[in-house]
Amino acid sequence: MNIYFSDYFDVSKDDLDEYGAFNVSLINDMPVFIDPFLLFSSDKDDYQELHVEIIKYIAFLREMSGNGAISKGLVKHWFLFPEVKQNWLGYSKVGNGGSGLGPKFASALNDNLSTIFSDFGTEKITQSSHLEKLCLIKDGVGKDSISDFTTNLIKGYLCEYTQEFAKRYLDPTRCKVVSVQHSQFDYEMRRWVAKKFTLPYIDGDYILLTPKDILTKDEAWINKHDIVGDFDEIAESIPNMELRAQINDYLIRQIPERANKREINEAIARTLRKFPVMIDHYIRYKEDRREEATALSEQKVRETEAIFIRQVTNLVEMLRAQKQFYSQKGDTFEEAYNRVIFLKQVIENNDGYRLFYVNGLPVKKESDLQLIFRLTWYAAEEDVNAEVNNGRGPVDYKISRGSRDSTLVEFKLASNSKLKQNLAKQVEIYEAANQTSKSIKVILYFTDSEFSRVNKVMKDLEISQGKNLVLIDARATNKPSGSNAK
Repeated sequence: MNIYFSDYFDVSKDDLDEYGAFNVSLINDMPVFIDPFLLFSSDKDDYQELHVEIIKYIAFLREMSGNGAISKGLVKHWFLFPEVKQNWLGYSKVGNGGSGLGPKFASALNDNLSTIFSDFGTEKITQSSHLEKLCLIKDGVGKDSISDFTTNLIKGYLCEYTQEFAKRYLDPTRCKVVSVQHSQFDYEMRRWVAKKFTLPYIDGDYILLTPKDILTKDEAWINKHDIVGDFDEIAESIPNMELRAQINDYLIRQIPERANKREINEAIARTLRKFPVMIDHYIRYKEDRREEATALSEQKVRETEAIFIRQVTNLVEMLRAQKQFYSQKGDTFEEAYNRVIFLKQVIENNDGYRLFYVNGLPVKKESDLQLIFRLTWYAAEEDVNAEVNNGRGPVDYKISRGSRDSTLVEFKLASNSKLKQNLAKQVEIYEAANQTSKSIKVILYFTDSEFSRVNKVMKDLEISQGKNLVLIDARATNKPSGSNAK
């Protein structure tokens, strides 16, 4: 059964590893993204050149913005980019589609060209310019936007990188010469141009590979969470004593008495807007720790490969041994329930619980659980949609066979702080919104205390396990080989 690039194109995983490429799933986006800081911090000349090209393009946009109002057509061409879905990286719950960089990102970038990017390319405090500045003070611009923008700006390089791998390792019949839009920016003509590449081709589209050493997971090295969390240390690193005192005085006056964490974070955010020079000191603080960025990203990518490639592959093999998992038929509720039960049995009785552990510690992320569930369904004929949203919030999965037969499946961790609220009402609201009366809630627990918590919630709500509510025991402590979980 095919899940990953290596499966579909009959290429050795060792060859991919040796080349340095991430073995993407061609079923679903993988939850990693490109961190532009890793281009800056790399010892590789081609990566550093890519970082210089990113700076050059931002400087071009700043120059054009400074010349007066930019027409809507040029804003669309220069600032708006589609998601590069062909690299199969990101946060799509089903497939590889995404919204790309729309007007919100374009507006944020354009607005900041004359403020936080006013000295872009000529910074005095930092060693270099960094696109990630944009996500530090602008709400709604996160790591996915920065990654999408970076991916678009280096798309030509990714095409060349993939083309070289294809020529070296792939059967020529599995490749196709394609014209890739937005591959290179022509500064003389001031427009993006297309180039032709020979790339892996499947299901009417080409595939792009990405080097593992520019990928990370969860947070980019330069991120809003760290600038808030490390505020005191960053402030102390400012050599100007008078400026330090002004910053500290302003922050103290922003924090109300008996402030909670949220109020303190909001005060810090206001201080950063008041003293944007702190952003440069924060970035310099991060630049000085560039080796940590490389080591951390390598660790995150290894963990991602362990969970979503090696361990998912093992899980699929376990499920294939129970032939009913991939051959059963029935209405969507029965099929969804039976598959959940098979998954439960594999996790509880066939060492499948190991899938949720890395270095002996549980991976407690609902998004990871949901993606794993999606990969177990890839062979089904049913229409499996994730994050179905009908105006009242998303449900994890909606499995449908036509308009009259659909079932909702909601995955939760026992550690979720809103578990009781979810069990009480949430899926019922989704059922009404999706015009179905069939739904299954699946709860995964890792410890005795989490199991006790789930039981207490169920007792309070007067509900019990059954076809609509399934508990999965992922504890390592009560399994014969639990002490060796890796």
